Amino acid sequence: MSVDVDDPLARERAHLSASRAALRAMREDVESLDIKDVTANWVNAVILTRQIEDRIKALADLADTPLFFGRLDYLHTTQEGQRFYIGRRHVHDADGDPMVIDWRAPVSQPYYQASKKNPQDVGLRRRFGYTGGDLTAYEDEHLSDPAELERTSRLLQAEIERPRVGPMRDIVATIQPEQDEIVRSDLSGTVCVQGGPGTGKTAVGLHRVAYLLYAHRERLARTGTLVIGPNRSFLHYIEQVLPALGELEVKQATVDDLVAHVEVRGTDEAATAVVKGDARMAEVLRRAVWSHVTLPTEPLMVVRGSRRWRVPAYELEEIVRELTDRDIRYGAAREALPQRIAHAVLVRMEQAGEAPDDRVQNAVARNAAVKAVVKECWPAVEPAKLVLRLLSDPDFLAEHAAGVLSEDEQKLLVWAKPARSMKSAKWSAADAVLIDETTDLVERTHSLGHVVVDEAQDLSPMQYRAVGRRCTTGSATVLGDLAQGTTPWATESWAQALAHLGKPEALVEELTAGFRVPREVIAYASRLLPHMSPGLAPVESVRENPGSLEILRSEPAALDASVVAACVEALTHEGSIGLIAADARIAPLAEALDAAGMAYLSPGEETTAESRLTLVPASLAKGLEYDYVVLDEPSAVVDGEPDERTGLRRLYVTLTRAVSGLAVVHAAELPEQLTP
Repeated sequence: MSVDVDDPLARERAHLSASRAALRAMREDVESLDIKDVTANWVNAVILTRQIEDRIKALADLADTPLFFGRLDYLHTTQEGQRFYIGRRHVHDADGDPMVIDWRAPVSQPYYQASKKNPQDVGLRRRFGYTGGDLTAYEDEHLSDPAELERTSRLLQAEIERPRVGPMRDIVATIQPEQDEIVRSDLSGTVCVQGGPGTGKTAVGLHRVAYLLYAHRERLARTGTLVIGPNRSFLHYIEQVLPALGELEVKQATVDDLVAHVEVRGTDEAATAVVKGDARMAEVLRRAVWSHVTLPTEPLMVVRGSRRWRVPAYELEEIVRELTDRDIRYGAAREALPQRIAHAVLVRMEQAGEAPDDRVQNAVARNAAVKAVVKECWPAVEPAKLVLRLLSDPDFLAEHAAGVLSEDEQKLLVWAKPARSMKSAKWSAADAVLIDETTDLVERTHSLGHVVVDEAQDLSPMQYRAVGRRCTTGSATVLGDLAQGTTPWATESWAQALAHLGKPEALVEELTAGFRVPREVIAYASRLLPHMSPGLAPVESVRENPGSLEILRSEPAALDASVVAACVEALTHEGSIGLIAADARIAPLAEALDAAGMAYLSPGEETTAESRLTLVPASLAKGLEYDYVVLDEPSAVVDGEPDERTGLRRLYVTLTRAVSGLAVVHAAELPEQLTP
């Protein structure tokens, strides 16, 4: 194919075609691999086959996803070649020369960080515009030319504002310098990102995972990575971001998934849940677990053949005390106890002239008399059974909560009608966290290499501890917004939260530049901040979008019809539409939409070009975004929460889900905090 050398766009399209062909060749090379003669056994063959399949998936060329989105032309670089195309993954030609550089590579960093003030040896930064998968435009920025003033990239702005249908997209082409600093922060450190609506904190956290997997792939392949979200709808919304960047092995879960030791069938009153989620419960559980240890009062007699070996009670007591004084798990100490007792017996054997070895010690540790001592003074603890007893037996709870919980707090914990068994117990989500804490007291929880926890402001201290147990030897990325805390136990400060997580030394970064929510909308929502999160800096949106906010008054009898009309109007625009309402209003609105013949989705269901309207309960709106949002009856959103502050925070969340436009439809008076 001939290329017009005088047409820059034609040359770039030719490079895109050649890059796609090279990626296809890379994939075909992997598909053609024959492993029959290179594996020693079937286990190796299965593992290698799975690795090859993952590699083939990672090399997929997504038709609607640009293979590269930028270009850097260096001035005096020592790198081989002076021009680099920046994209989602590395692509090389048949000779091994790079055609596209992975955005995570060090040579790509100036694409995000270089500026007129600090060009970082970059002479030209070129951004590409796409329609579908077709390269249709480019835009140049000459960083070394003082005649060019700082300006906002037209293509960058268009990419940020591009209508969104389907799950969340990556932001790899639009990462801002302050976001890039967080994305590329080192694996060894935990980072907490405080970010208001539209600042990109979720995307930053996901891109940090992708970057860490690139920079520390072997280490994280061994230790694992995990993304924790607030609910399944949210996880479904973000699940395509990492695969689009070529990362397929990152697991996703909710906190409830992590602590699923029992079936959750019950709920707690808010006051009870607050106490169960309090960090003081960890001390109550610790006392309850270790209360099972009792000191031996009788000597031990071990019979082996014709000989008898006696260990006095005071020596057994010393062994037990030594184990309780060590900082090890209850279960590990219990496993060590018979070996310690057996060692005391072997000392006596050696003193008598025998020469016992490890096999003899193991046999003594299994002796019935030794087992009886262990069972008597260090019984096994079943975590769920212990928590059940604490919640069912006021005396047992009082014994271990003395000086930790008040009598009123203890009364909140005890079930009015105790369960007959663990199976019949109606466990709550907070109970499952208590069982998880107890399980860790008995047996150490497996630690991962890196954990990302999003919407972290809604976690209780005990939930933070549960997440922290999953990264004791690794690091974490904590994402959240204190102003969006909508649980009774919502985080008051990141310092407290990070202490509960076990990462008090974590770096706290704040993102205040908003890229998604229009300025008019975020300014309206920010009227609530002084009343619910005083002292928190409002988001400064970089997007001017006049007319993006509408406040529509309706007669009470016509409210449902007015909301449906607002949805019809929103659907005349391109992109996804979210109808958000107080949970109690979802059923009547669903009936109104059905009566109007309007199809709609539930949160978590993927929007398509044919089905763009989603009906969203306010309780599930957090973390989701839509091009246009219709918000039903703000006062009902506030009234649907147990207290005014939580209600205002829930309203703040619902007001800030719109990327392009927000229509607020109300019949009741608006909350007074929204009036200027």
